[in-house]
Amino acid sequence: MPRLALAAAAALAIALAGPAIHPSTARAADDVTIPASQTKPPRSFSLNAEQAIAIANRTAAARREFRVRPGLRPIAYTKAGRHWQVSYFQGGKERAQVLIDDRMRAVLEQWTGPQVAWRMARGYEGAFGGRRINNLRYWLPFCFVFLLGLADFRRPFSVRNLDLLVFLSLSASLWFFNHGDIFTSVPLVYPPLVYLLARCVWIGLRGRPTRSRPPLWPAWLLLGTAVFLGGFRIGLNLVGGSNVIDVGYAGVIGAQRIADGVVPYDNFPEEDDLKPCGPADSAGEIRDRIQENGRCESANPLGDTYGPVAYEAYLPGYWIRGWSGKWDDLPAVHLTSVIFDVLCLLGMGLIGLRFGGPWLGAALAFSWAAYPFTLYVSMSNTNDAIVPVFLIFGFWLASSPWLRGALAALAGWTKFATLVVAPLWLTYPGPVRRPRPALVFAAGFAVATILAFSVLFLDGHPVQAAQTFYDRTLKTQVTRESPFSLWDWAQYHARGIPDLHVVQWVLEGLLVLGAVAAAFFPSRKTPLQLAALTGALLIGFELVLTHWFYLYVAWFFPFAAFAFLAETREAPPPASAASGTVLARRLRRVEDEDRLRPRAWRQGITLAAIGVLALVSFSVALPLGGDIAGSTIGLVGGLLALAGGLFHAIRGRRGNGSDQ
Repeated sequence: MPRLALAAAAALAIALAGPAIHPSTARAADDVTIPASQTKPPRSFSLNAEQAIAIANRTAAARREFRVRPGLRPIAYTKAGRHWQVSYFQGGKERAQVLIDDRMRAVLEQWTGPQVAWRMARGYEGAFGGRRINNLRYWLPFCFVFLLGLADFRRPFSVRNLDLLVFLSLSASLWFFNHGDIFTSVPLVYPPLVYLLARCVWIGLRGRPTRSRPPLWPAWLLLGTAVFLGGFRIGLNLVGGSNVIDVGYAGVIGAQRIADGVVPYDNFPEEDDLKPCGPADSAGEIRDRIQENGRCESANPLGDTYGPVAYEAYLPGYWIRGWSGKWDDLPAVHLTSVIFDVLCLLGMGLIGLRFGGPWLGAALAFSWAAYPFTLYVSMSNTNDAIVPVFLIFGFWLASSPWLRGALAALAGWTKFATLVVAPLWLTYPGPVRRPRPALVFAAGFAVATILAFSVLFLDGHPVQAAQTFYDRTLKTQVTRESPFSLWDWAQYHARGIPDLHVVQWVLEGLLVLGAVAAAFFPSRKTPLQLAALTGALLIGFELVLTHWFYLYVAWFFPFAAFAFLAETREAPPPASAASGTVLARRLRRVEDEDRLRPRAWRQGITLAAIGVLALVSFSVALPLGGDIAGSTIGLVGGLLALAGGLFHAIRGRRGNGSDQ
């Protein structure tokens, strides 16, 4: 059957692409040099190589590795800033690393296990998202606001409150990660993800939301707070100390290559033996090199490992703000992050409004604005907000197979992980009887795929470019190792952790079967079931990833939040038979509007006051170092709140006056 063939083909693509979802954050080679003599100090150094090795051998890291790995071979390197790096090798792999200050003859750092190869595992302050968002003074208030706005205070032990706490419980894992304790942080990820997976599967199969009482906060207050928080997030991104990690930096590099008519794959700036054109960084590495195109560019050799849309999405930001070639402030990346963050917030409001009414729309917009892990994505300026934008708007337009297919393709060709939902989205809403909707979905998917991969035609050799794309993405990443899951821990001799690759393969197989099963069961799906099962598949994919990271929470959060916040109100008192008629319902709606109109102007004034507070906050932030253009963008949130509040107030005031 064509429908089954399409679903099976999509599932096969998932199975092939699944292992390829790893970030390009592995440690690049340091700019280190082997000294000419082992017994004479290099120029401007006081220690020689043998003395540096002797100091390193006395460290706890070296002694521990010598005990478990006989035959370790130390090699001393010089680094910029008068530093020594002593690396210990066994079997061609670096097993331990010690950094020594030549002036003080003191050990600065010592690393073993995954922290040798992965700098992001060392707990350097502000490495992801900058220092502010990782500070508890910022993180905890967002957690508090998230709970305050969405919790069911009338029933403190409700399932909804448990859901919210589980969302936030990932913060414990992040805290250990930020302190360089990944052997604690990684196991703490799995209980919350398993719970969220189970909840999404339960809702997806039952098709009924959680029963709850009427919400505590009205829609207008949640919406106003969401707008204020959205503006505050913009301000934090632009002037609040966010940073751009290599993933975001890769986006603007790819956009520049495409804009110049060059295929991005295998054309990213490298270090190698290229001529330096800039100073060494704090780690002694000289990233700025003269590339083959004659430009002085900061190296990011593993940045071309994503789908083409991950680079095309940065084209507007590149055209507006440009790129100097250096890994500097990267205003184009900040602008792109802000745009997609705002689109996520807007899209959350739209899907809630369409499928659940004003309160759900306001609650979902608020949930995105207040959830600290979505802010973590924005402050890290990665491409991980691009994926949920396409999925959110694809869900909003789910009734159109063409648009649903096109947006699913764009999400999949940004990060391959989202291909896992393709079979489910292909057969929605079901039952699978007529081939036309599936064919329309496939057509939209195909057209978007062709447009996304049109960049392979830039060099005139699309077949060769396609081979390069495969080599640089799927083939390169399928063998990449990572300490950020349980599946790859055996190589680090972690205590009590066996080789779990067989378990991982079994779970990957179950995930593929689940993706195909979700396409056909339940046979007919509601929007709630589509959201819940989409969230379940994305969470399931993340559970079997060799490399998992906190930035990926933003992929599934919109759909899990929709499934958990959509509600079945507790039954109202029995009404007369006439109350079920269309006319009676319309009359009640008019009466409710007349009753609420006198309060509308007060609510509007409150919303306008929130907008004024946003304007004041950005007016204060501007003199503290923000550029005018960036801060102007940040003011949009406050202006929207102010304009919406005034409109609501005027409308309510007129209604109140006319009634009198």
